[in-house]
Amino acid sequence: MRSTLTAAALAAAAMSGACGSVDGAATDTPTSAATPGASTSSPAAPSASGLPSPSAPPSGAPAPSAAPDASPPRDSGADSSVDAAPPDAGPPPVLRFAALGDTGKGNTGQMAVGAAVAAKCAADGCDFVQLLGDNFYDSGVSSPTDPLFQTYFEVPYASVAAPFWVVLGNHDYGAGGAGTDFTRGQHQVDYTARSTKWKLPSKYWHRTAAHAELIGLDTNMMMFSLASDQARDVPRWIAAATSTWKIAFGHHPYLSNGPHGNAGSYDNLPIVPIANGKGVKDFLDDNICGRVDVYICGHDHSSQWLTPKCGANTELFVAGAGASATTLTSRNASYFQTETLSFLYVVIEGRKLTASFISDTGATLFTRSYTK
Repeated sequence: MRSTLTAAALAAAAMSGACGSVDGAATDTPTSAATPGASTSSPAAPSASGLPSPSAPPSGAPAPSAAPDASPPRDSGADSSVDAAPPDAGPPPVLRFAALGDTGKGNTGQMAVGAAVAAKCAADGCDFVQLLGDNFYDSGVSSPTDPLFQTYFEVPYASVAAPFWVVLGNHDYGAGGAGTDFTRGQHQVDYTARSTKWKLPSKYWHRTAAHAELIGLDTNMMMFSLASDQARDVPRWIAAATSTWKIAFGHHPYLSNGPHGNAGSYDNLPIVPIANGKGVKDFLDDNICGRVDVYICGHDHSSQWLTPKCGANTELFVAGAGASATTLTSRNASYFQTETLSFLYVVIEGRKLTASFISDTGATLFTRSYTK
């Protein structure tokens, strides 16, 4: 994603082979060359909402197709859930979803990736699609009726028959990506009542789907150390969760080989408060790392599965190539990384997770599985 630094808001600069898996083991299946710095060795496996109100879209909007979400959402503090099936209740539960970020450009790249998501979901199934922030460049939307909802969301994903769950990025908070217009994010929350497909019940949320606890974070507010409400709620949600899997989604990365880099040193600005992402690093260290199984984000416009973990066991993915691509380095070791326009497709069957990166042409670039 492109961030914008200004003299007035420097501190607000925003952050862009194969074998069957066995218990405790992982398999890597690259199907195209990774960019320099990626590795394909098989490591040891890790040890692991206001209700949307569907209604007719705005007048003149294309009628999006949508699949109902399989489980009720849970907003901040809400406790409705679907209990995971007991381990002896027949076939293991299965959850399938796509994740992509930095999508909101309305360009040919977004349209191509959107078509690839639609084809993958039609062929293999998607319980939902997860957007990872920067849903509307350059400065978010101005109201719940902003035409950008049509051109940057409803039209590109009209053929995807699944609900889209959403988190916010720095561009969604305005100021050309500086993320300092803290009122703008609410417009995307309010759009939930106007769309049959868009699901953002609050600026951060949690819900249960199949046998996974899913948590949507607002990392832009972490950038400014304005996340005390999340610091109160998120640990409680995680502690109360009884699901086999716990997965968190956010916009900003913990580690990344893209231009924005690692939290705490974003954009090679380690000593610049706010802009360096220390607020994101501190929050993730305290509340996410080692407490969830997977953290999936965007911000850098590439696809990455990092080798290092966050805490003892949290797998790290970057999936920000939903509309455009930026360069990669070898800053951190990776199982795979690519600058190709692409998205992440995840299948969780029982205790086995299989993640694949799918290109804008529908090609499978890389697949890896592990069992927790």
